[in-house]
Amino acid sequence: MFLARRPSQRTIDRLLEASRDLPLSYAPVGILNGPGSLRYLDEVTVAIGQGKGDFERARAALIEWRQFDLGWVELFPKSAPIAAGTLVLVLIRHLGFWSLNGCRVVYTIEPADEPRFGLAYGTVTNHAESGEELFEVFMDSRSGDVMYRIRATSRPRALLAHIGQPIVRGLQSRFRRDSVASMKRATGASLSRSAPR
Repeated sequence: MFLARRPSQRTIDRLLEASRDLPLSYAPVGILNGPGSLRYLDEVTVAIGQGKGDFERARAALIEWRQFDLGWVELFPKSAPIAAGTLVLVLIRHLGFWSLNGCRVVYTIEPADEPRFGLAYGTVTNHAESGEELFEVFMDSRSGDVMYRIRATSRPRALLAHIGQPIVRGLQSRFRRDSVASMKRATGASLSRSAPR
């Protein structure tokens, strides 16, 4: 949904309710991990801390959706549970207007035998794009570095997203960069400590 101005909380709440039963706009779930070629596959993996304490802070940041704490991107509801089936709306301010897009958590990652935590969400049919995005933190077993990974694939669904695909791709790149900075702040890591791999 594209809007000329920032939507009110009432509008956001109404769209959340109207989106609860919408289907995903792509298939299959887990497309990021499946075989085959994807039109776009974007991935960034960056060290955001060191050791168990930083891993726990990074895990808590994902639970609180801090990767969306960017100023120009917000997530609603702010305290959405990290559980398969949870619906969220992503509000984005860009080029003088706003978009509000629905996503559903499709799976979580938290193995019992390693320090790793994450979630993937998929777009529902009121999203301007169609695809899946993974956010995860894990500790490198050799170095002890705490790593943050974003892995995403998408294609445009809405006409404006088709027309503005170069702009959309630029916004996606900016989101990854700003999300990394937000997660580094969450662990207290120096922003210049490490570069994306």
